[in-house]
Amino acid sequence: MLLYHGSHTIVEVPALNHSRKNTDFGRGFYTTTNFDQAAKWAEIKREREAVKYGYVSIFEMDENVLSSPDYNIFKFTGPTEKWLDFVVANRRGAQTEEYDMVEGPVANDRLYATIALYEQGILSAKACIEQLQTHKLFNQLSFNTEKAIKLLSYIEAKRI
Repeated sequence: MLLYHGSHTIVEVPALNHSRKNTDFGRGFYTTTNFDQAAKWAEIKREREAVKYGYVSIFEMDENVLSSPDYNIFKFTGPTEKWLDFVVANRRGAQTEEYDMVEGPVANDRLYATIALYEQGILSAKACIEQLQTHKLFNQLSFNTEKAIKLLSYIEAKRI
């Protein structure tokens, strides 16, 4: 399977020490199966770092790993209350369990406002999820351990 990572630089060798802790699925190397989503991430990071170009680094991984008992993988099939609570807890820095990989929907910029309303107690979990389901959600797969990152094989990078 092909996986894409958007950044302000080419990433040939993923590393956890460059990742932030307070992200959707905790500290990890984030990828998606959607090139356009990775390109959006690259553009956001390019603007944040005030550099001329963004890049989408392309990796390959054996898809069978996602069903292997050798890895602790947490999978979300959509925006559920469990997913919402997991994302909110991680954004607050409370990563509860060490997973090799976490797979599920991306809470992108347009969705942050809805999640913020949930965090503030303005929206219930049910109302928040109903609103999130009206958006087109892309997927993300985070690699949260060195063991998992070693599964990725760099192919190339495309300048955005």
